[in-house]
Amino acid sequence: MFAYVLKRLGLAILVALAVSMIAFLLLRLSGDPAIAIAGEGARQADIELIRQTYGFDRPLPIQYLDWLGKSIRGDFGDSIYFKTPAAPLIFAKLQTTLLLGFLALAFALAISVPLGVLAAIYRNSWLDRLCLAVAVVGQALPNFFFALLLIMVFSISLRWLPVSGSDSWLHFVMPTIALGYYVAPAFMRLIRAGMIEVLEADYIRTARAKGLPASIVIFKHALRNAVVPVVALAAVQLGFLLGGSVVVETIFALDGLGYLAYQSITYKDFPVMQTIVLLLSVIYVVLTLASDIANAWLDPRIRVA
Repeated sequence: MFAYVLKRLGLAILVALAVSMIAFLLLRLSGDPAIAIAGEGARQADIELIRQTYGFDRPLPIQYLDWLGKSIRGDFGDSIYFKTPAAPLIFAKLQTTLLLGFLALAFALAISVPLGVLAAIYRNSWLDRLCLAVAVVGQALPNFFFALLLIMVFSISLRWLPVSGSDSWLHFVMPTIALGYYVAPAFMRLIRAGMIEVLEADYIRTARAKGLPASIVIFKHALRNAVVPVVALAAVQLGFLLGGSVVVETIFALDGLGYLAYQSITYKDFPVMQTIVLLLSVIYVVLTLASDIANAWLDPRIRVA
């Protein structure tokens, strides 16, 4: 187990470094940061002075190594637009994004697990087709369009929920539904397929032959083994929710990391953009590593392989 964890940890570090390098190069190719700092209409002499002051005239590999070294020490630079250090600004917004991500994941599991179990138990019935239809709609419906529908129904028509902001738990209801419903179909299909496979296993037939109640057979024996792959998918989907919340946070004006990323892109705030990409990539890698370790602990066959 220890050797498996070390192997996965080394791979995770390499992935994080590769992502940080790619993000750094892509952001540099998107525009000249010296021009963004100087502003439109600045003289060429001023731009060259800024380029020399911040070291933008050095080769890109040297700039990347310098930025990576400072990032490891916790120095992510200063925001060009907000005129404050990037790290405190980002970590202040991260709490809202983490809360939204966990709420959306909980909502997705709350609707996908029951639907997946029902679809597996009543396979090829009208209930199975109804559950699959719910999954198809959730996968095909863009979350920004679904978010606008929620606003039209629950905010404009019924006036039950606030349109924007993050002051109370009511402000998170529609963003949670809009973000969580988009990832729920993947869980539902995985649980359905796992339950169908497990329900045909020999130990399930043995449990039924012993006369155990159907609820114990399904929830204690079948579902317990069918949800093992969900652990890995949940970690991956949580990383996707954190990184993909930009649109939803922008629509509902949530004061989170996604909305900050939208602002930094709009104002070409390179230090903030780089830090957000690095932070989200590290979180995604850590979640994937945690899911691999959890799966290896739950299923010994993984670490043996």
